Amino acid sequence: MRRREFLAGALALSGCAPMPQSYARDGASTESLATRARRSGRWFGAAVKSRQLREDPDFTAAVAQQCDIVVQEYELKRKTTEPKPGQFDFSGADQIIDFAQQHKMRARGHALVWYAANPDWLEPALQAASHDRREKLMFDYIDAAMPRYAGKIAEWDVVNEPLEPNEGRADGMRQDSMWMRAMGEEYIDLAFHHARETDPGAMRFLTDFGLEHDSPRCERRRTAMLKLLDRLEARKVPVDAVGIQGHLKPFREGFNQDIFARFLKDLSDRGLSLSITEFDIADRGGPPNPDKRDREIASVAKAFLDVAFDNPATQALLCWGLSDRYSWLSNYPDYKWPDGQKSRGLPLDDKMRRKPLWDAIGAAFDAAPAARRQASLRSHNA
Repeated sequence: MRRREFLAGALALSGCAPMPQSYARDGASTESLATRARRSGRWFGAAVKSRQLREDPDFTAAVAQQCDIVVQEYELKRKTTEPKPGQFDFSGADQIIDFAQQHKMRARGHALVWYAANPDWLEPALQAASHDRREKLMFDYIDAAMPRYAGKIAEWDVVNEPLEPNEGRADGMRQDSMWMRAMGEEYIDLAFHHARETDPGAMRFLTDFGLEHDSPRCERRRTAMLKLLDRLEARKVPVDAVGIQGHLKPFREGFNQDIFARFLKDLSDRGLSLSITEFDIADRGGPPNPDKRDREIASVAKAFLDVAFDNPATQALLCWGLSDRYSWLSNYPDYKWPDGQKSRGLPLDDKMRRKPLWDAIGAAFDAAPAARRQASLRSHNA
């Protein structure tokens, strides 16, 4: 759909599954998003930074109140944790996991193997290494991170963002990846098998972006993801779940509930669990009036989340941040507003006040059928 048609449709859909009247703040639910998620058998959470938890008591209180699962925004990315070969600094991640433990929260680990956010020394070492040594360079980080948090981090993004059809490969795989260049697609197999050996109790995710919209770009990515999963299943690679990042851009690309629902069914029919792992909404290009923009964003979110939660394999929603005070969207060139205003794509505004998006998320949890938490058939059959 075109943007205007999509937004009109989203508003109509929100009328089919009404959102609370808390847009006007009257009669707003006082229950946390975590509480409302748990009623449907799911989790709600956000990406956080240790500095935010140390230095911003209002933000910390909001996370403690609203979330029952957290993920590190950057403090388990290898560039941060292993600046020099074999010299690890997990201090930031430790603080986040300690916070989760203190508040009886679940935690995700992000990410073990990624083409980006690697230390400067790693790619030259990988290029110069023999095949066996290349495997070890990948395994070294899995061996350092997973045992440290065994029993504390329940699920890991084992391989993050392996797809990029725009780079021209027929299979849609990302060729601008040092792991792909060094080992071919086998790097994914190796990473998942080694992760299972290292911490058998953790759920293992394959995660990517651009799987959500009704656009040629996203259709190519969905097709590439399904074909990759079929190849991994044929090779008995122990993938437990797919993480759909959920970075929405409704003022640039349309959304079709039926298309997205079919894609989620294609995933869950393969025996995979699902989560929305990095949810936010880029609002650049929306109405200049913030109140009107907030309402349109909320309708977009409700339409998207109704489909996501209608599939019982969808077990969690994590936002990439909780408050506009700390949104990456406000700084990223493609999404930041040219006049310097903050993006409004997260549930709380920059003063930690609830927005229509918060209400939409809560309403989607309230309307959701019960989740089905399951171990992957891939793991059972591998």
